[in-house]
Parts: sequence; C-alpha cells; structure tokens
Amino acid sequence: MMEKHPGKVCSTCYLALCVVASLAVAIPGRSQALLPQDARLAIAGDSITEQKLYSKYMEAYLVACAGRTDISVFQYGWGGERAQGFAARLANDLADFRPTIVTTCYGMNDGSYRPYEDSIGAYYEQFMRATIAGLKEMGIPTIVVGSPGAVDTKYFRAGQKWGEVDVSIGYNDNLRHLRDIDEKLAKEFALTFVDVHTPLIGAMAKGKMALGEDYDVCGRDGVHPGPNGQLVMAYAFLKALGCDGNLGTIHIDMSGGTTVTEGHKVLSTGAGKAEIESSRYPFCLDGDAKSSGGTRSIVAYFPFNQDLNRITLKVSHLDSEKAKVTWGEETQEFTRAQLESGVNLAEIFQRTPFDTAFRNVLQAVAVKQSYETNMIKGVITQFRFLNSEFKDDAEVKAATEVLRKKLMERHAPLEANVRAAVVPVKHTISVEAVK
Repeated sequence: MMEKHPGKVCSTCYLALCVVASLAVAIPGRSQALLPQDARLAIAGDSITEQKLYSKYMEAYLVACAGRTDISVFQYGWGGERAQGFAARLANDLADFRPTIVTTCYGMNDGSYRPYEDSIGAYYEQFMRATIAGLKEMGIPTIVVGSPGAVDTKYFRAGQKWGEVDVSIGYNDNLRHLRDIDEKLAKEFALTFVDVHTPLIGAMAKGKMALGEDYDVCGRDGVHPGPNGQLVMAYAFLKALGCDGNLGTIHIDMSGGTTVTEGHKVLSTGAGKAEIESSRYPFCLDGDAKSSGGTRSIVAYFPFNQDLNRITLKVSHLDSEKAKVTWGEETQEFTRAQLESGVNLAEIFQRTPFDTAFRNVLQAVAVKQSYETNMIKGVITQFRFLNSEFKDDAEVKAATEVLRKKLMERHAPLEANVRAAVVPVKHTISVEAVK
C-alpha cells in the first residue's frame, strides 16, 4: 500500500521538499555516447509521448543543435498505453524502422490513478520486463528505460484527497515507486536509466514557488505537460543519451581575429566584429518568462541552458571594464571579466538570429512525427490482426509487405525535409567597448 503520511500534508510543504530532492538527485545517464554514426532512435511511450512535444524537441536538438543529421528518429507514442500494450506491439510496430536504440516512457497509466500498492508495482514490473525482453529478442543494441513523469500538484484532480493526503501528492508517490522499478530493471539488465520523474517534480516545485501555484508544469489536466514540462522531459532523455551541450565557442580578439569551433565558420572579421556562418544552432526558446505555453518560462528552474544549450562567446584584449555585445537585433552589456571567461549567448539573448530557422526545423519534425503516428496507429499495428487471422496466407503476407514498403517510402521525404531544414545561418556579433 501507499506509504502513510503522518497528518495532513500541504502542497507548499510538499513542493519545498521536492526542491530539496531535486537538488540532491542528478540526472542519471551514461557518460559514453549512445548514439553512434547513423543511429536510429525510436521514442516510445503513452499519450504524453504521443503529444509529440518532448520527442519533437529531442529530434530537433539532435539534428540542429548537436549537428547529428546522420541520426534518424521515429516517434511511437500511443495514447492511453501501458507497458503491457507496447510489449504486445513492439515486434510488429518497430520492424520497418529497425531502430538501433529505443527509449521508453511508461508508468503514468500503469499506476491506475490510485494509491500505490504492491500489485500495481508487480504488474508494471512484469510488463516492463516483457518490454525489455521483447526489445532484446529483436536485437536492439541499446535500450533506454525512462521513468514515468509526474502529475501537476495543483491541477491533478484538484481539491480531491486520499484520506488526509492530496491526490496529486499520493499519485506522485505512486509514480515514484514505478520510477524505482524502472531504475531497478535498468541496473539488473545493465541498461541506461532516465529519471524523468525527479526533474519534473523539482522544476515544478521551483516554478510554482516563483510564479505561483497557477503555473502548470504537468498540464492543466494535471497529466499532460505543455511545452514547458515537455522540455524538462527532453532534457532528461538528451542528457542520458550523452549530449554534452557544447554547441560551439566563438572567440573574438579585440586586437583582430576571430576563431570558432566545429559547426561554425568565420566569414569575415575585424576589430570587435565577426560575421559567422553556423550549421549548429542553439535551442531557441519560445513564449514569455511566465507562460506555461512556451519553453522559455521553465528554464530558470532547471539547468537546460547550462547543461545542453551553450554557445559561448569569449572576448580577449578588451581595453575597457565593460562592453556592449550585439547579436542579431539584440544588445546586452557585460563586464570584461565575464567576456574573458565566456558568456552563453543562448542563455542570455532572448532573440537570436537562429529563431526563424529553428522554427522551420521544429515544423518539419512536427509534420514527420504526425505522419509516424498515423502510419503506426492507423495501419502498421493492424497487421498484427492480419498476421494472426491469415498466418498461412501468402497473399496477405505479400500485401502487408507491400504496404510496409510504401509507407516507409512516403516517410523518407519527410525525414529528408527535416535534414534539409537545417540550413546554415549567417549572423554577426559586434563588441563595443563602454568607456
């Protein structure tokens, strides 16, 4: 049964405890790269995955920010699904994409929306084991076991209680137990584990403390995060996949000359000014600093920019204590010490020269992933019934093989459009001494 809470637990106290917990728990993940050349990444999960937000952010980040246009990504989210459902369909549904790596994110529905009890954990573990076994049987080289996320501490069944405990606190306790099962299985099978639950709880706690209880991180329905919470989920998976966040360094020498790292090219340079062409983008945030409907509002409450989104500007031989830096249409002021050690342009500048290009990448990914949902749910998964009913019928088998081939042929140009959307961006950085 769910652990008993002594007396009444208020949401404010719970959030405070969550902040402490989030500071103490690092995002798990292996240090070695899990995405070798030409990796094929399948992203599986329930309706939170089928929202196609964290999966979209992951794919856009990999191709545009990490510069990994060699990677292919396919989204396999299915609304209402539990681990049992994916275990039953994975062999059929993954067959055409042939992934080299699969991420899973189940547990939200597996908790059955009631207090935790041992039978819930046992059932979830049974089918997560079946999922892992099925993926291993397919010969998938890399399996990444993601935990369930969290429910919103205000909006999940607002005002309801299980005994003396707020329902949101009780169900997050349930999800924490399922998180622990995922971690146990990952250790047992030597797989990569991704803790999605703890970062969401921590970012939600800090966000609500700063912006108020009405600020939703796990959605106004209490379950499905908006862009803000989905960015936290993408962060957890990208960190576990080995992304280091070093998207480039630009060094401007005020005495003349500019150097850049891989993914960037100097087109022209002069004292305090450089025109650069970049094929690696920052992850461009949207929305304002308070709205849950965009990604910008959440980054103050977890280290996305610091860990995954660094385009660093360094300036040397500055002859003043301060300088103005203009990047695109925006200007910011820094001290000489800050510029000598390096400032993160992606974190500090609200508008970047990459904003339009990055939106184009996101749109291309969205179109592709929408097709993937329709392809899998509308057609491919139905072949399980046909294969069962007509297992000895060569004509039916041949027909399904033709359909599989045709659907993947239609998918190919959508994937090409994603890569084509990652176009080099020309931008100018100017550094002006403040006397």
